[in-house]
Amino acid sequence: MLNRPIPGSNLKLSSHTQCQPIGISPAAPQTTTGWQLMCVTIALLSGALRMETARAATPIVASRQQRPQLAIDTSSRHDNSIQIAQNTTAPATFTNIQLPNDLNLPNTGSQVQITGRQSITLQQALDIAFRNNRQVQAARLTVERDRQGINLAQASQAVRVGLSNTGITTSGSPLLIGEQPQIPGSTSSSTGINGGITANYTILDAGRNQSSVRAAEEQVRFDRLDLVRVEQLVRGQVIAAYYDLQAADSAIKISQASVTDATRSLNDAQLQERAGVGTRFDILTAQVQLGTANQNLTNAQAQQQTARKNLAQILVVDQNTEFTAADPVRELGTWQYSLEDSIILAFKNRPEVEQQLSLRRISQQQEIIAAAADSAQVNLVGSYGLGKNITSSAGAQDNYSVGVQLSWNFFDGGAAAANTNREKVSQQIFENQFTTTRNQIRFQVEQAFFSLGSNQKNIATSAQALRQAEESLKLARLRFQAGVGTQTDVIVAQTNLATARGNNITAVLNYNRALANLRTATVLPQ
Repeated sequence: MLNRPIPGSNLKLSSHTQCQPIGISPAAPQTTTGWQLMCVTIALLSGALRMETARAATPIVASRQQRPQLAIDTSSRHDNSIQIAQNTTAPATFTNIQLPNDLNLPNTGSQVQITGRQSITLQQALDIAFRNNRQVQAARLTVERDRQGINLAQASQAVRVGLSNTGITTSGSPLLIGEQPQIPGSTSSSTGINGGITANYTILDAGRNQSSVRAAEEQVRFDRLDLVRVEQLVRGQVIAAYYDLQAADSAIKISQASVTDATRSLNDAQLQERAGVGTRFDILTAQVQLGTANQNLTNAQAQQQTARKNLAQILVVDQNTEFTAADPVRELGTWQYSLEDSIILAFKNRPEVEQQLSLRRISQQQEIIAAAADSAQVNLVGSYGLGKNITSSAGAQDNYSVGVQLSWNFFDGGAAAANTNREKVSQQIFENQFTTTRNQIRFQVEQAFFSLGSNQKNIATSAQALRQAEESLKLARLRFQAGVGTQTDVIVAQTNLATARGNNITAVLNYNRALANLRTATVLPQ
């Protein structure tokens, strides 16, 4: 530490970063060496700060050639970049994410009354869900939050500059205890202004700061993978709800057709009775059949209302509006991959697989941080102070220091070793979860693939059975009207026709569900 008197009492404060001592007379050339040494130190630390700032501004997502059929490019397991496929709706940036929340509860019946109805397609439902669903929005906010964690980790590698010992102090002789001034009127009190600036930069920390940055970057990668996972989860929920609505709409159509058939049978029975060739028993049987059909129609209408509200709840829209399905029930394409290719495609694309590897890499960085807790740390430090006693005619004094500090917690009771061993066990847990996740993904793909094949056969079978049931009902009516058949034959034929209609619709919807599950399991566009 060097202390020197400075001629002159003009003390100026300036924000300009110049290597010229302020308030120092040119007649004091001996102060130039200290100022030059301090300026060199500050320049070196500022250069390191600019380097850290530039590195912090570097985006973590590297540009890499993206394969169109894959949601995530996993060609390099150790790369910190992530690729999201074109079917993913996550934006490139997650700024200005708004989550409007209405914290008021309705208190009148008119406020919860259904006032609107809108017909939407499946694609429109998916678009609304990705825009409104709170799970997706929360996942995007998590990515944005942990991106700030990278800046926080990088800040520990930057130069730290601050003020120290800055202020105005007054000191004097004792007031109550001790010797008083011998000469009346004299005083030993003084007032001074002091200011100082310190700079600190870590040049050796056993890899602690670098591992913190890598762990933060890997956490963002994990969050982006989780965003893909949440989007696929919401996609599956919307598709399932939409198909349930289609099934409810189809059930109503089938029930309405059954009511029409039962009404016609009742009319035929009444005509047969008036003609003297029918019986009261036939009329009662037809009336029972009509009542059953009306009951089934009422149940189908209730299921339709539930399906509509379920879809609106997943889409997170106005609760006073309900949606109807605009898409007709039909086959929505074919699957062009074999079972083996589908499994490999799922392994490459599913974010859950890569998430386990990402967690393992985070734990590896945490292990380095834990092991560095009992290692030496070296810091480059520099400080400069300036003080002036304003109650005396003495000049201002400055001091500076530049040096290297060593800190070493070489004994911590085994805390560093315990944390290191804990992270090693965590890595084994993630490896075990990787195997479990891989097996679950394969089972999901196989289940959807087998369901797709069986329902594809069921579509052809049910279509043929539907044609046969329609022909059977037509013949039963003709036989009954000709007096050679019974009303029971007509009722049996009507029941078989309703069953055949339902089986055909179920086969088509189950095929579409299996196809959607395959696309979701392999993270491919719908």
